Parts: sequence; C-alpha cells; structure tokens
Amino acid sequence: MKLVCIGDSLTYGYGVSSTSSWVELLKAHFSINVINKGINGDTTSGILSRSYSDIVKEKPNYVIIMAGTNDMLMDYSTKLIKDNIELLLKEAKENNITPILALQPPVISPLAKTYWDSEIDYEKVAISLLDYIRWAKAYCINNNIAFVSFNIVFINKDNIEALYNDGIHPNSEGHKLMFNELSKILNKII
Repeated sequence: MKLVCIGDSLTYGYGVSSTSSWVELLKAHFSINVINKGINGDTTSGILSRSYSDIVKEKPNYVIIMAGTNDMLMDYSTKLIKDNIELLLKEAKENNITPILALQPPVISPLAKTYWDSEIDYEKVAISLLDYIRWAKAYCINNNIAFVSFNIVFINKDNIEALYNDGIHPNSEGHKLMFNELSKILNKII
C-alpha cells in the first residue's frame, strides 16, 4: 500500500520538526509507504506541472492533495485554483489512484500580518479560502471523492491562534490535530 501526499508547505511541514508534520505522523502510525511531495511555496499550477512525476509515476494507491493557499496569497483567481484541483483529482482517478482532498486550515490574519508580508490582504485570502472550501466540498460530494476538512477542525477550536507558528503554518499541535482528523478518514478507507 502506497500513499503520496502532495501540496505546498502545509504538506511539507514548514515550521515543525521533521518528525512532527501530519505526513510524518501518518508514516509513524500507519503500516503503509507514505511519501511526502510537499514543496514550500508551491502553487496549484506548480503541483499540476509535477503531478505526473510526483503522483502518477509513483503508482500509489492513494494521493492526498492539499493546495491553494499560496495561490490565494499571490492573489491568483479562485477559478484557477478550482480548475487545477479538478485536473489533479481527475488525473488521479484516470490513473486508478484514489484521491483524497485535504481542505487546508484557515489563515489567521493578525498573526500572518505580523510574521509575513504585511501588504497582503489576509482578509481577502480568508474569504477566497472559504469560497474554495465550499466549492471543494460540493465537488467532492458530487464526484464521490473523499475529503478531510482541516479548516473546520481548526475553526472549532477555542484558541485557534495556539495551533499556529505564524498564522499560515500550523505548529506541532496543529499538525497533530490534522493527523488525528485525517486518521479518522484513512481508518475507514485503508
């Protein structure tokens, strides 16, 4: 059994130790081959351009796809993000790989402004992210694709700021939360 996790820094594990990311926690917990194909700063277009080599050629049984935050931070259109995600999901299915779409945690504007570029409109990013998540959930339901919403899990926490290093990237506690939520899904399908 092989699982590829593809995405950006949220998949790579930016800001946490090499053993604390949700992907590394999956490796430690499940008796399957888990491959981390997260790249810091990547966009949905970048992921799409490397999807054949990083997903299809790996011949996994499953692929977890989480992407779009960097696109939103760069003010790319949500239509582009949706189109790219749809292409990634279709490519996986066409190659007999079961896709699982992971919906990223929210961006916490005050923290992000402090730690990152203060010129970015993080409120606009948050709105774009919610628009994307609404679309993604509906798309997955309509196309019988499994998904996990890290967004909802984070939003439902009382002290959400305590789950982040910088308002964009979860800390080790945030990654544990992501791992726990994803484990519920994987336990049902693997």
